[in-house]
Amino acid sequence: GTSVEGHVDPITGKPTIALDLTNCNKIEFPGGMLDDAMIRVEAGITRHTLNDHLRHTGMQFMVDPGADATIGGMVACGASGTTAVKYGTMRENILGVQCVLACEPEQGAVVANCGTRALKSSAGYDLTSLMTGSEGTLGVITHVTVKLHPIPSYVTAAVCCFDDLHSAAEAVMTIRQYGIPLERCELLDTTS
Repeated sequence: GTSVEGHVDPITGKPTIALDLTNCNKIEFPGGMLDDAMIRVEAGITRHTLNDHLRHTGMQFMVDPGADATIGGMVACGASGTTAVKYGTMRENILGVQCVLACEPEQGAVVANCGTRALKSSAGYDLTSLMTGSEGTLGVITHVTVKLHPIPSYVTAAVCCFDDLHSAAEAVMTIRQYGIPLERCELLDTTS
C-alpha cells in the first residue's frame, strides 16, 4: 500500500509492505561544517530534528506541513504548507534524492541517485520531481538533499478577517503584487 499523510492503506487481498524509516535519521555535515545552503539527510529525519541541528548555522529547512513529518515522507507525498507562499513546496526545495527502485527479485536492488547539488540544472529528465509525490509507488526514498534558507531576523504575525473567500484571495494577491514580504499564509474558515 501507499501512505497518504501518515497512514498505511493496503490493497485488500494483495501482499503489502509497510516500511518504517524513522531509524534512518542521519544528517550529513561534510567536514562538520555547512558549506552551502543545502544539506543531505536520511529519509527518516524529522523536520524539527533537522532544524534543531541547523540552528547554530543560521539556516533552516522551511517546508512546514504543520506536523513534525519525516523528510522522506514529505518528499513521498509532495508536502507543502503555510510557508509555500514564500519558499515553495517540497518539490521546489529538493535538489536530489537517492532511492531504491522496485524491480524483479532476481535483479537485486537498484539504487538510483537523482538530481544534483547544482541549484540549476537542465540536463536530462527531472527524475527528482518524478519521485516527489510518488507515494512510494516508484521506489523507496533513502536520502534527500534539501535547500536551506536563512533564519529570519524577526517575524511579525497578523490575523485578518474577511467577509468572503474572494476578498481574502484578493488581499493575498495585492500583498504579493506590492512586494510585501510574506513568509506564511493560511486560510481558515469559521469551522477551523
